[in-house]
Amino acid sequence: MEVITIETRQLGDRSYLVHDGAVGLVIDPQRDTDRVEKAVADAGVRITHVAETHIHNDYVTGGLQLAQDHGAAYLVNADDDVPYHRQPISDGDTVQIGKLVLRVVATPGHTHHHLSYIVSDGDRQAVFSGGSLLYGSVGRTDLLGEEDTVPLTHDQYASVRRLAREAGEDADLFPTHGFGSFCSSGPATGARSSTVGEQLRDNHALTDPDEDHFVRELIHNLTAYPSYYAHMAPINKAGPTPPNLEVPGSLAPEELRSRLEQGEWVVDLRNRVAFASDHLSGSASFEYGDGTKFTAFLGWVLPWDEQLTLVGERRDVENAIRDLSRIGIDNPDAAVGSGPADLLPGAATDSYPVVGWDEVLRKPEADTILDVRRTDEFEESRIEGAVNIPLHELLRRMDQVPAGRVWVHCGSGYRASIAASLLQRAGRDVVHIDAEFGGAKKAGLRVAAD
Repeated sequence: MEVITIETRQLGDRSYLVHDGAVGLVIDPQRDTDRVEKAVADAGVRITHVAETHIHNDYVTGGLQLAQDHGAAYLVNADDDVPYHRQPISDGDTVQIGKLVLRVVATPGHTHHHLSYIVSDGDRQAVFSGGSLLYGSVGRTDLLGEEDTVPLTHDQYASVRRLAREAGEDADLFPTHGFGSFCSSGPATGARSSTVGEQLRDNHALTDPDEDHFVRELIHNLTAYPSYYAHMAPINKAGPTPPNLEVPGSLAPEELRSRLEQGEWVVDLRNRVAFASDHLSGSASFEYGDGTKFTAFLGWVLPWDEQLTLVGERRDVENAIRDLSRIGIDNPDAAVGSGPADLLPGAATDSYPVVGWDEVLRKPEADTILDVRRTDEFEESRIEGAVNIPLHELLRRMDQVPAGRVWVHCGSGYRASIAASLLQRAGRDVVHIDAEFGGAKKAGLRVAAD
């Protein structure tokens, strides 16, 4: 048995190709299945089965399309009410895949109908745990609503313990979440690999002997998650269509100008400092960078159902289109260019200052420091006197931002750059603090902590 990982760092998730040298199984594929196709071609195997651990809440699946493209069996929990053809599976079922044997284990907790898979090849076992048992933690249990959170957390406690009992301690563990995904909860370790035995020793869900204590602690430590999650399960239940990953023809300058003047969402993908120094008036900064923050925050902050226009270098636009397709944001328009002068010669432009913590020490007392980190981050440690409006709440709470000049910070500078651009777009006078929050106290600012 060989396990090939297809990693989606942009969302903190992994998909897997498992094969015996001839035929293979794909577990939890993302919507852009060309990456899976390459892994299959490189391995020289044939896909006979595609499996979902659950109806996903953080991305659009490519499972249905991949199964159809290969004439493969599509393994989906029999209890999931879906309109498309699948091979319904339930707890205790086994499926032969070449030399491999897949055993289905019901592991409710992350969702009601969550499944995990124990795949065996002789004496070797591999456990594919989806959003159940993660490295150092478990999948979050609050995505289906407040009324389900406590029961699902109890289910999660029982499920991971059952899964650990049924798999050998030497079994390799392959979760889908836990690599930066907001679908994970608790102290996920960031490890690159693990075994069931390691988790039995180190994972709080397996080491805490008090179920009620585990439930209270996990729920207490759950933080906010992206608003676009609300759209993922309905798309996945309905059966997603293939994404369109082509870069559209670049918008004509007059059309781009019109969209800016009408207040449409024009998203600038350039480096945040470059944006601050010179950008098209009315545009918003969502730095693409390495892509690891872009998708989640754009999907979280901007209105879900409004047309987007991406502006930036072709490679960034191409990557952004792929990444956004994974969360169901399809067919954005684009204007390809290196900056305002290239995109729209003669157009109105704006700028705002970018500073570090040393400059903040010299700010006028009347100016406001706005902290756009999550509420839990702010409560843990904050600059004295700062106002907290989390980035994902800023558009609907813009009228709560104090009058006057606003100095915006977050944990690293990324979220603050988005917030500064949105504030300026709304007519506010802003300064972007592009610095790690940990440097504030070292610079001499007064930091309070609970």
